[in-house]
Amino acid sequence: MGFIGCFYFLYMVLFIFVGFQDSTQGRLLLIKKPDPDNAAATARWLVSQNSWGVLNTISMDLGGAPFGNVVSFSDGLPNEGSGIPYFYLTTLDPTARNALRDQRSSLTISEYPIGTCGEKDPENPSCAKITLTGKLKLLKEDSEEIEFARSALFTKHPEMEGWPKGHNFQFFKLDIEDIFLIDWFGGPKPLTLDQYFHPKLNNVLPFSEYPSDLPLA
Repeated sequence: MGFIGCFYFLYMVLFIFVGFQDSTQGRLLLIKKPDPDNAAATARWLVSQNSWGVLNTISMDLGGAPFGNVVSFSDGLPNEGSGIPYFYLTTLDPTARNALRDQRSSLTISEYPIGTCGEKDPENPSCAKITLTGKLKLLKEDSEEIEFARSALFTKHPEMEGWPKGHNFQFFKLDIEDIFLIDWFGGPKPLTLDQYFHPKLNNVLPFSEYPSDLPLA
């Protein structure tokens, strides 16, 4: 191959490896961030591209105080997000126990872990953030939606499939009632549920709307 050929080959291997290392949560960022003027597309992009967020519930153990927990989630298969966050939770953890007693919850997600904020502080308004507020609901066994949740979560988080069966992990979803989004200067963007679930994507992201036709669990 020669010295030049060997050097070029090693360079390409290193380039590919670094590219995979720089991918967010093991998913290559092949889809660019939507324009800030398109709030609905930005919101869906944030939820689809992220793997974890802070899930807040009402803690009975703390006298009704809010309790935030870093939790993994998925809203669908890679690059086919539904917009609905699904979770795989155990009652050995306070979050699931809280939700079974009081479903009121919120999920906060930042653009920062995706890696597209550059050197900006995560609080910079151009580094987008979203809070989805609603009810954290346990999915019904043997429902069509629970199979979608299983596929979405285990595809995005393969480790989950091997978590101890004796810990009684169950599938939950956040039934969204309110959306708080900041993706630029000037305060939060008004965003309705209809806009969020039916964004004008302009070929930005091939979201699947399959789960929207599923029966509620």
